[in-house]
Amino acid sequence: MAEFRIDDLARAAGTTVRHVRGFQERGLLPPPRMQGRVGFYDDSHLARIRVITQLQERGYTLASIAEMITAWERGHNLSDLLGLERALTDPWSDETAATMSLTEVVQAFVPDYPAEELDGRTPADLPDLQATLARAEELEFIRWNGDAFEVPSPRLFQVGADLVAIGIGLNAVFDIAAKLRGDCDAISRRFVQLTVDHAGLGEAMSGENSDLVQLAEVVRRLRPVGIMAVQGLLARSLHAEIQAELSKQMARIAEHSRTAPGQ
Repeated sequence: MAEFRIDDLARAAGTTVRHVRGFQERGLLPPPRMQGRVGFYDDSHLARIRVITQLQERGYTLASIAEMITAWERGHNLSDLLGLERALTDPWSDETAATMSLTEVVQAFVPDYPAEELDGRTPADLPDLQATLARAEELEFIRWNGDAFEVPSPRLFQVGADLVAIGIGLNAVFDIAAKLRGDCDAISRRFVQLTVDHAGLGEAMSGENSDLVQLAEVVRRLRPVGIMAVQGLLARSLHAEIQAELSKQMARIAEHSRTAPGQ
């Protein structure tokens, strides 16, 4: 089992040392193993922090989280908690976030913008681009970290840049990205509801350890199944739509050829 000093633990959990200490003070984290004056934390602390931060993101207060964790510990062991935490927090994709400069982002999305006006600037220095960059951040193409842009999904960013490169307006790219995200949210809800309705994950769950293990296994298997289904159906649908549109275009060309003067 890995061990962490407090700063390493905070970094691995994506939080701050101050928050880790705050969790300890509220009794949400068990004490570390002490070696001299240095405390060492392990995977159980990391799993606990990740669960806490996920619950905070869902709107729970620390007091409510403390009650939930206390109740959880009465009926579940650490290995079950770790199994569920890994299923919930393992990366959903093999992508690695990238870092891009302001110039790289603007040249990809607004290729006509003068590059010399971007040197040494930040988004705050470019009022004419702030709305565009804010929309890109809202749609999770980019995230400003104070020095550069983090790109959570380089693939998604590249799709947007490629659409701009073939002549599609940036606002249209942003609009379709928002619509597709809504479509994907709906598909995800259908898959999750399918497991709730048919995999025994509804109200019938008793809260026993075996239920927790089952939940972790379903979550682990659901992601690749859902992604494969969408990829397969999307490939077929795109092929059909492209063929239909090409047929329309060919028919228009043929009609134009028949009616053109001199034909």
